[in-house]
Amino acid sequence: MSRVKRGVTSNKRRKNVLKAAKGYRFGRSTKEVEAKVALRHAGVHAFSHRKDYKNDMRRTWTVKMNAALRTIGDQNTEKSEITYSKFINMLKLKNIIIDRKIFATLAENDIETFNKVVAAVR
Repeated sequence: MSRVKRGVTSNKRRKNVLKAAKGYRFGRSTKEVEAKVALRHAGVHAFSHRKDYKNDMRRTWTVKMNAALRTIGDQNTEKSEITYSKFINMLKLKNIIIDRKIFATLAENDIETFNKVVAAVR
């Protein structure tokens, strides 16, 4: 049986690892072992931060809606201020199912439509 040398495969794997670690600082971009560790950690962080991004966006939507709702409450009377939590509770009581992203977009870009929705919920 003929002898199989693994140099080509090893070099290809090493080249791919270093190519993926391009731009990393210090030995992480030039040394194979450090590059592998850096890539593994980068993958873990990327996975967890994709989840964090979703939470951050939901918080942003909440802030946008709350700000718009409080201005609506101030226009009518001082005491009829609507907060985010009261508004969400009213939506649940009336069985209106529109997600927060849509409400936040309306609050930011189309305040007239947002006011109509709030008036319908009241």
